[in-house]
Order: sequence, then C-alpha cells, then structure tokens
Amino acid sequence: MSKDKKFVEAITDMDVDFPRWYTDVVKKAELVDYSSVRGCMVIRPYGYAIWENIQSNLDKMFKETGHENVYMPMFIPESLLQKEADHIEGFAPEVAWVTHGGSEELGERLCVRPTSETLFAEHYSKIVNSYKDLPKLYNQWCSVVRWEKTTRPFLRTLEFLWQEGHTAHRTAEDAQEETLRMLDIYGRLCEEYLAIPVIKGRKTEKEKFAGAEATYTIESLMHDGKALQCGTSHYFGDGFAKAFDIQFTDSDGKMKHVHQTSWGVTTRLIGAIIMVHGDNSGLMLPPKIAPKQLVIIPVAQHKEGVLEKANELKNRLSKEFRVQLDDSDKKPGWKYSEYEMKGVPLRVEIGPKDIEKNQAVLVRRDTREKVFVSLDELETKITEILDSIQKDMLEAARTRQTEKTSVVTDYDTFKETVANKPGFIKAMWCEDRACEEKIKEETGATSRCMPFHDKEPIADTCICCGKPAKKLVYWGRAY
Repeated sequence: MSKDKKFVEAITDMDVDFPRWYTDVVKKAELVDYSSVRGCMVIRPYGYAIWENIQSNLDKMFKETGHENVYMPMFIPESLLQKEADHIEGFAPEVAWVTHGGSEELGERLCVRPTSETLFAEHYSKIVNSYKDLPKLYNQWCSVVRWEKTTRPFLRTLEFLWQEGHTAHRTAEDAQEETLRMLDIYGRLCEEYLAIPVIKGRKTEKEKFAGAEATYTIESLMHDGKALQCGTSHYFGDGFAKAFDIQFTDSDGKMKHVHQTSWGVTTRLIGAIIMVHGDNSGLMLPPKIAPKQLVIIPVAQHKEGVLEKANELKNRLSKEFRVQLDDSDKKPGWKYSEYEMKGVPLRVEIGPKDIEKNQAVLVRRDTREKVFVSLDELETKITEILDSIQKDMLEAARTRQTEKTSVVTDYDTFKETVANKPGFIKAMWCEDRACEEKIKEETGATSRCMPFHDKEPIADTCICCGKPAKKLVYWGRAY
C-alpha cells in the first residue's frame, strides 16, 4: 500500500496550492501534455474522449434546434478582418499573423483565425438574397488561435478547440430569441451533463464581446472560489451586416440588413469539470461525459476463474455502459488509486469470494460508498448508482456555490469579502463604467453578469459610489 499511497500523495493538496493541484491533476490523469510551443497543449486520448462526449451531446442539441455544421478557412485576410472596426480593435492584441508563404513575403497578412465572425459575414453576403433564404443557422467545430500572455491547460491556451455558431435572421426579434435559446442550451449542457451549476445573465458593456450589441453568459464557481465563464452568446444586431453588406429582399419588396448572432463554448469546459468536481485524489467525472463510466477490477486475478468472470462481466456490461477492464498485473490497491485519479465514476470489484456469493462490489468515486450487489441485478443497480452520482455531483456543486456566494451592501465589506472569502459577491451597481473599473483596480474582482433569475435589488445604492442603483451584479475574481 505504500506505493499506492505515494501515488495519491503526488497530487498537491488543493487547499495548499490550488494552481499546482490543478496542474498535477491534468498531467497525472493523463488529460494533456505540454508541447514544444509555449502555451499550446497536447490533448491526450483520455482528455480528448471527454471533449468528444461533450461535443456529441452538444452537437445533438444544436441539430435538434435546426442548426447545420459547416467549416470556414483558418486564415482571414487582414482587409477582411478590419471591415468591422470594433471587432478588430477587440481582437488585435491576441491575433497571430502569417506574413510568409514558403520563402515569399505575402502581399497581405493573413490572420490565423481567432474567431470567425468576419468569415461568416462575408459568406452570408454572398448567399443571402431573399427573406426565403433566412434564417441561416450555422455552426462549426474547429480550433482557434489567440496569443495569450499567461496560459494554463484547458483554461487559457494559444490554440484551443471549440464550436462557434453564427446565425443570420430576418428580424431583430428572431436574432434575440436565438441568442437566448443558445444560452439556454449551454446552461442545459453544463447542468444536465457536466453537473456544473451556472448563473445565466447579461454582461456589462465593458465586458461584452467586441462588435456585439449584447453578450450573455453562463458563469460557474470553482472549488477555490474563482469564477469561470463557461459559455457566451452574443447578439450582433445588424452591425456586421452593414459592414459586410448582408442584405436581402423582404416580403414587402424592400432591401433590409440581416440581424446576426454568435455563440461558443470551448475545451475550457474540461477545466471547469476538473475545478468544480475534483478533490485531493484527483479527477471526478460526471457519468454522462466520463469516457469510462465504470472500471472492472479483478481481485486475486491469478486464482482460477477470476479473469474469466471479469471478462464475462465486461462483455455483458459493455452493452449498456462504457466499461474498462483492468487485467494488468498491477496490484488492486494501485488500480483503485489510479482510477480514482482518473475520475471513473464507479468501480466494480470481483474476486473469488464474490464469485462464490454471486455478487460484485460497487464503489462510488464521489462518496466512496461501497455496496454488494447480486450479479443478477447488476445492470439495474449500476444504472441507479450512475444516475445518483450524476444528480448528487450537481447538488454538491450547487451547495458549494451557495455557500461561497455573499450578499454585500457596502464597499468596505465588499473589499474585505473579495480578499478573505473567495466566491461570488452579489452587490448593486449604478451602471457607471468608472465604478466597474475602480472595483477591478482596487479589488481584482470583475463583473461576471447581471443575472436573469436572481435580480431582486438588495440595496438602493451602488456598492462603489453610493449613487442610486438598479442593477444587481454578480462579482468575483475569475480565471
């Protein structure tokens, strides 16, 4: 057991050094490796399998709402990017440029796609002619490049995977409805599949997306009390349409500009899963997106009949669940630690005594509860336990979020809370950008969102300046 214990102790205690704990988990759970390019990551098979499960569920939801997948080029001509002034200004510090093709200098610089609004706008200007062509509900799965100064696997890297939806609509009302519908889909993904509770709301003018009229967000809270933006949906109005001349003939015979939206989530969601659910033993994965929902561990596998029974169970259970059988020559205790590290939701132990009793031992990753189950009832019991784990992980995260959310009505308490009690802070704001900037400068906290469902005023005055205030804002330090 000393080697098993050493394996677990190799993870830094999250209460001692949370960033180091996070790095230990992503490395030791074999999610990523570092590449030879600073700030870029190799997503290893186990990490990529989590992304595939997120992707497949989200893609299904997109298609259920009428969206189609497309693919846009990764290079954007500089002149095209500069057509929408606010957009290029917002992205300029993060853009990577291609200046040479082979040994020849290019006549025009090419931007390596940081996002694809301009590409979609140019395309829509060519294919949208009549109101009968609308709406265009397009999405693409791709990678983007943003030249970040500070990087961390999944959370902020130079290149990352994501999906970006770009839609064009006949009316402003249709586009606004789309913007909120997609935010709701992101909320469903996080809560129903990732077991991550989120706060849905609107970003302030300061924090909105470059080129958008309004940005909406889902915000979640990590174990260390920092916030993480898990997904955004943007209403563009007709700004891009006017810049790119996306016009159509409406039913009244008049030429009009389309109204557009954009929305996206990234591999940052894997970072959220790690930091919301993980513990000092490593990763903890919700069953709905875990690459392996259960692992079978043969106990005393050198004894007659044990490996045969374990293989029989694997073949049987694989019909309903994502199953791994570990029949390596490592000791059971080492295997227990390894699969706890990797966050596999349920462990199935089978040994000679269990075979005699026609039973298996089921051990939950989240609570470590151990139950003895008849082999005749295995599928039914496993289904019940996996459903329970999924539900309980969400409730546990929701409880932590509630405990780490403070209601504050004066600025001194606000500053003290930011410094000493990490988490969300609910406080009133006057909508003056100067107050928002002062709060960030003096405390490090930023406005996360103006919530939809939790917006009752808690005071009459702004937390910063004391002037009349009507907007409740969730504040917090963030990744």
